[in-house]
Amino acid sequence: MKRIEAVNDFVIKFANVNGSGSASANELFAKSFLRMGIPVSPRNIFPSNIQGLPTWYEVRVTEKGHLGRRGGVDLMVAMNPQTWAEDVKEIDPGGYLFYDNTKPLPPSRFRDDIHVIGMPLTEICNATYTDSRERQLFKNILYVGALAGMMGVEPEVIAELIGEQYKGKEKLLKPNLNAFKMGLDYARNHLKDAIGLKAKRAYAVGDKIFIEGNAAAALGCLYGGATVCAWYPITPSSSLAEAFQRSCSKLRVDKDTGKNKFAIIQAEDELASIGIVVGAGWNGARAFTATAGPGISLMSEFIGLAYFAEIPAVIIDVQRGGPSTGMPTRTQQSDVMKCAYASHGDTKHVLLFPEDPYECFEMGAQAFDLAERLQTPVFMMTDLDIGMNQRLCNPLVWDDARRYDRGKLMTEKMLEAGMEFGRYLDVDGDGIPYRTLPGTHPTKGAYFTRGTSKNAHAVYSEAGPDYVYNMQRLLKKFETAKTLVPKAVLTPSKEPARFGCIYYGSTSPAMHEALEALSQNGIFVNALRVRAFPFQDEIFDFVQSHSKVFVVEQNRDAQLKTLLVNDAGINPASLISVLHYDGTPITARFITEEISQIVTALNVRPIKKDKAA
Repeated sequence: MKRIEAVNDFVIKFANVNGSGSASANELFAKSFLRMGIPVSPRNIFPSNIQGLPTWYEVRVTEKGHLGRRGGVDLMVAMNPQTWAEDVKEIDPGGYLFYDNTKPLPPSRFRDDIHVIGMPLTEICNATYTDSRERQLFKNILYVGALAGMMGVEPEVIAELIGEQYKGKEKLLKPNLNAFKMGLDYARNHLKDAIGLKAKRAYAVGDKIFIEGNAAAALGCLYGGATVCAWYPITPSSSLAEAFQRSCSKLRVDKDTGKNKFAIIQAEDELASIGIVVGAGWNGARAFTATAGPGISLMSEFIGLAYFAEIPAVIIDVQRGGPSTGMPTRTQQSDVMKCAYASHGDTKHVLLFPEDPYECFEMGAQAFDLAERLQTPVFMMTDLDIGMNQRLCNPLVWDDARRYDRGKLMTEKMLEAGMEFGRYLDVDGDGIPYRTLPGTHPTKGAYFTRGTSKNAHAVYSEAGPDYVYNMQRLLKKFETAKTLVPKAVLTPSKEPARFGCIYYGSTSPAMHEALEALSQNGIFVNALRVRAFPFQDEIFDFVQSHSKVFVVEQNRDAQLKTLLVNDAGINPASLISVLHYDGTPITARFITEEISQIVTALNVRPIKKDKAA
């Protein structure tokens, strides 16, 4: 039977039980490839309980630098009897199954088209350790050692990582190194050449960094000038607020007095947290909250207030599976429509769609400039795949010469000079009025902040013309936002293409790999990555220039497609949805297969030999 043979290009998946201590061992294994200069993209797939349910950890190793999920598994490390059947089913033909063979299994539990590698992990641990917890924990390090031995991962690299992990904890360091060495020796003595997947030192990582999106977003908020964070814990956004706390403790403490120059408040619920953010924004602070879909639902009333009273606020939505509680520890792009029109009445909000941790940092900072420039809530739409998984990305860069855009702030000097102040008066034709901050002037520039209808000078009014004036002005401001938000990024095909593709956010890495695979099959597609809402005119022009445009997204109801139809005026007949929403990150294979099938169904004939356009 032919087996998969590959160097620096494969997918390994670990099937474990949550709470077994496997996560740190699996992460250590993934990082060992980075230390050898080989790009890696790990993903932790975990349950929403504390202990006992299945958990998986998928490691994509590819010297080419693909960071999306490929689809399929070359080597399954099956440590969970509960999920055995499904785990074995995932292995590609010719792939490998590694398992604990302390208790022999009947042939019916295996497949004829895969290669089975057994190691008596439990037997070795029982003979070496007496404590039940140690037996479980060191079993994980044992299989890491065995995999390193079979795949050619440099032992010194893993030993170094173990040393870093347990620095200052000598009681844990030595036993872990011993367990690793036992696994390594067993593989060298008993499992030589058992696996055709090999690691070879490379130099393909370059200067890229390895960071979670939530940590990068927290740094973006810090560098973007945020001094207030109000939040309520919710998966998968909690680590963002926690990372902001850690960064502020290092960088926002007065060196002379030791006093904090920030306020981080864990509120009693999501409604309170957004209320704090709106209050801080009204006072002139740069403030944000981090949440997920259920939190957005609870925040809607205050979001509407901030929109209509025109108060800056930044909301970072780390999306997860819905509706209701849904799948708290799974990823989706499920809140696009909810955030675009959050609250009741006629509302439209600015959305930013980062593709990776680098853009989480970049857009995290930019969101505050936009919120103050436009005097409105701004949403940054990440998701669990970006937020809670470590990803290779470009180094985070900040220009110290950069100055914050505080927008139209009327100063005491301007008021003293006699400049007319109308809180909701459009003086420049861009829909954005001037605002004052509390304490600007002892007698001038005051106004009553209203969530009710008002005239241009913030005086309560239910007169139809006053209401229409403000609502139309808010639309004009939304048009102005088009000129300020990040522009879409075009990836042109190498050959003339009849088809286009629109995608966004965490779909990006899988999409780029899929474009390569499609072109190799003679299907050429121009791709446009949308980075913000409202949509610029270039997006409409892109759709108009193609016979059909695929819209790739990770939700059931084609939410981005709906926005394109509703707000960009695009004919829905021009758009074809490619939807993935099982809670796992979309794969390159899924996109490739879906688009290929649709192109075939459209009876597309090649425009050149072996080329379908």
